[in-house]
Amino acid sequence: MIATMAKDRGSDHTPAPASGRAEIDAFLAKASVLSQAAPRPEAGTRGRLVFALDATLSRQPTWDIACELQADMFRETAAIGGLDVQLVYYRGLGECRASRWFSDGRSLAEVMGTIDCRGGQTQIGKVLAHARRETERQKVQALVFVGDAMEESVDQLSTVAGELGLRGVPVFLFQEGADPIATSAFREIARLSNGAHCRFSPGAAHELAELLRAVAAYAAGGRKALADLSARNNAGAMKLLQQLR
Repeated sequence: MIATMAKDRGSDHTPAPASGRAEIDAFLAKASVLSQAAPRPEAGTRGRLVFALDATLSRQPTWDIACELQADMFRETAAIGGLDVQLVYYRGLGECRASRWFSDGRSLAEVMGTIDCRGGQTQIGKVLAHARRETERQKVQALVFVGDAMEESVDQLSTVAGELGLRGVPVFLFQEGADPIATSAFREIARLSNGAHCRFSPGAAHELAELLRAVAAYAAGGRKALADLSARNNAGAMKLLQQLR
């Protein structure tokens, strides 16, 4: 059963003052050290991945593709130690929901199949804040977000992204298309959280499939599992490894 996510404070579209370069560099250095020290799943244990999608109206085709592809994440990690996935999505007027944790693709697909996309603005800030709360309860290895737009304050998103980086939760943002505002924001979120940002062509199921398999491998087995997948010529794994610090 899908549970309603607690609403966070509304977004303020007034940009906050930019931090000084020295301040930013010091923060990133601290985040990188803490992220690298964060424990990965031990052998035989299951990784935890928050799988977040933009479910606004224009996203229906990609939602359908993601519904078909998500089982690949579980299959990819079966030999590594397994994966638990929580679905998070937003749509409509302020609706942002999180599911229970799933340990198999069929159950997750059944839930995704009941959800339709609806018009509305982005709520990426709520997704990031939710991932922060989840990892405070029990360690989350990664957050993956699939979307094509950003309509919020970049400064506010950056603050939460940095907090995720300090907690060792990298954000992997898979952007459909090439909207320049989304590209700029997604790159910053990835940088501050020690994650990665990759673009894929609209409707390109193969590209998205490789990215999802790659981030699942990372969540279940860390950098080593990602490197192993890259050695099998997975393009998504190669892209992520190039960006991870």
